[in-house]
Amino acid sequence: MSNGMQGNDEIFSKVLRAGRRTYFFDVRATRAGDYYLTITESKKFTNDDGSFHYKKHKIYLYKEDFEGFSEIFNEMTSFILDEKGEEVISERHQSDFTKETEKKEEEVEELADASPKSFTDVSFDDI
Repeated sequence: MSNGMQGNDEIFSKVLRAGRRTYFFDVRATRAGDYYLTITESKKFTNDDGSFHYKKHKIYLYKEDFEGFSEIFNEMTSFILDEKGEEVISERHQSDFTKETEKKEEEVEELADASPKSFTDVSFDDI
């Protein structure tokens, strides 16, 4: 987290660390001297040999889009919180989550993908 000059085009920056993900919010300057926002998600991945690498995704947000982006972002986050509350319900976010749980979830997903040809092929014994 810092503010001040950080190179030719970075004006102001903030960092949000969220587990394996880190979000970077950077105000940058165009060549004409106007400002825009970049939001970068950096996610850490561990290789089988214990080494790791990062994958990054970046969004560029310009002033003319701030109002619409903010309205939709606020609407979407409010919808999620109203529908599901603030508690994280994904097993991957629970402290006792194990690889076995992850494998079982993958098996369930594979079974779900192998759905019957028609609704009439389903019996309550299958459920």
